[in-house]
Amino acid sequence: MTPGVRRFVLLAIALAASWYIGANVSPTWTVEQTTLDVMTADDGRLYFVREGDPVYFEPVPMTDAVLHPERIANIQEAPAVTEEFVVAEGDERAEPVYYRLLAKRHWGIWSLLPAVVAILLCWLNREPVTSLLGGIVSGALLLGQYDLTGDVLIPSLATTSSAGILILYLWLLGGLMGIWSRTGAAQAFAEFMTVRFVRGPRTAKLVAWMLGVIFFQGGTVSTVLVGTTVRPIADKERVAHEELAYIVDSTASPIASQLAFNAWPGYIQAFIFVSGVGFLATEADRIAFFFQSVPFCFYAIFAVLGTFLLSIEKPLFLGKQLGAAMERSRTTGKLDADDADPLAAPELQGSNTPEGYKPHVLEFFVPLGTLIGIAVGTFIISGTPNVHWAFGAAFVIAGGTALAKGMSIKDLISGFHDGLKGVVLGCVILLLAVTIGGISSAAGGAIFLVETLGEAIPFFILPVLLQVLTMLIAFSTGTSWGTYAVAFPLAMPLAWAVATSQGLSHPELFMTLCFAAVMDGSVYGDQCSPISDTTVLSSVCTGCDLMDHVKTQIPQASVAAGLAAICWTGVALLTA
Repeated sequence: MTPGVRRFVLLAIALAASWYIGANVSPTWTVEQTTLDVMTADDGRLYFVREGDPVYFEPVPMTDAVLHPERIANIQEAPAVTEEFVVAEGDERAEPVYYRLLAKRHWGIWSLLPAVVAILLCWLNREPVTSLLGGIVSGALLLGQYDLTGDVLIPSLATTSSAGILILYLWLLGGLMGIWSRTGAAQAFAEFMTVRFVRGPRTAKLVAWMLGVIFFQGGTVSTVLVGTTVRPIADKERVAHEELAYIVDSTASPIASQLAFNAWPGYIQAFIFVSGVGFLATEADRIAFFFQSVPFCFYAIFAVLGTFLLSIEKPLFLGKQLGAAMERSRTTGKLDADDADPLAAPELQGSNTPEGYKPHVLEFFVPLGTLIGIAVGTFIISGTPNVHWAFGAAFVIAGGTALAKGMSIKDLISGFHDGLKGVVLGCVILLLAVTIGGISSAAGGAIFLVETLGEAIPFFILPVLLQVLTMLIAFSTGTSWGTYAVAFPLAMPLAWAVATSQGLSHPELFMTLCFAAVMDGSVYGDQCSPISDTTVLSSVCTGCDLMDHVKTQIPQASVAAGLAAICWTGVALLTA
């Protein structure tokens, strides 16, 4: 039996199991009780605010509730209603307390099947699109939603979250990158930096590190721009391709999660809602929580710091293979090992700038400055960066400047098209990730984990456990963003249950540590995975052998991950 046939058989078995369980196994029903912050309208009606909109309701006494938690405790039959608003009357001196009761179901350990199928396919196929789609199909069969398009994909994609991904990631980010490529603006800015600052191996690497920080949008954009720009100068200064590839890769996603005035918060916030947790109630709350967690993303901090120290050749830790590569390049001039098979990307070295058009460094600096200024400014004013405004303004300025300098509208639109083509696959992955996140939530995987592990896991172990889990998922899938969709809907409710059941003094801080562990574990796995787009592009754009890059990067990244695990555990114990 060929490997392809074995994979198909395993997938068929998993999907058949999903269908059988959904059709023949009765789910267990429980009730989620959420305290409401209730206000009274002018007409006397009661309401609370959900996602910025008022929701009016008429409560019934708790004693008369169909969904009374004591009546709907681990029953097998579906209750008559799935949502109910109740009031618990206090004594004469106390204000009444209002609750939302929501019936939820899970299939025990089988509720984790969609996530397990997605992870298993990632291990086997090493490709995220089919893996996420397989998990979605598994979840749909488990839930009895056999119309995959009508019941699953369309409802999931026809949401504000999905529309935000399309506008921000596909149109604005992709369009801006395409215009910068067409005008040569990013290349001009990067060359401006390299020509004026490179004086030897240290400064060549330091410029690469600085550009990685400046191009804080992360991912493929950072790796392509930094790698292709610095490589010619780094080659002249005898910087080994392994060390340059590591610097390029390790300042892509880690810096994007630290200087997060980009698409990351808007995407991730959709997965971290936990019912009943007030500081995660609205999108603005969740984005604010994201930024509060940045100082606790210890892996990203150590990764960026580690590459800086390597750049100035004062590393706290230097892996044996990376040290040998540096010694080889400095003494013999050999930038690659003798048995290396370097990846090459001549097409990435070229320019799409139309003939006769002269790029200027300000064409990059002004839109980028506008982007950062609006993102940071709106964050200071409102507590939430408006990245749509920021990217939209940068996009308009970049396009308007190109037209004002004489570029034809045809060339400009052609650049816009190229930019969209460059991110369309990533956009598809993101939309599938949003869908499987919703499927996993509906299947009740988080509920099952909370009930099973909420009081069993020592609280100080959970951050590191989540870190290791997401490291494995992201390494096998090659995507941090896809990992977020699988992990966050399970991890955040579990973290809250552990914090409350074990009586932690600072549950919000504990949630922050768990959030940071999922963030950083996913970044580590993505950064080190040989099938990650950033890993491949870092090798391609620096001319490095792919596996040489992977083997020399993992020890450096693992030290940073180990230090991060110690920090999370220590903070959890100190603040319990």
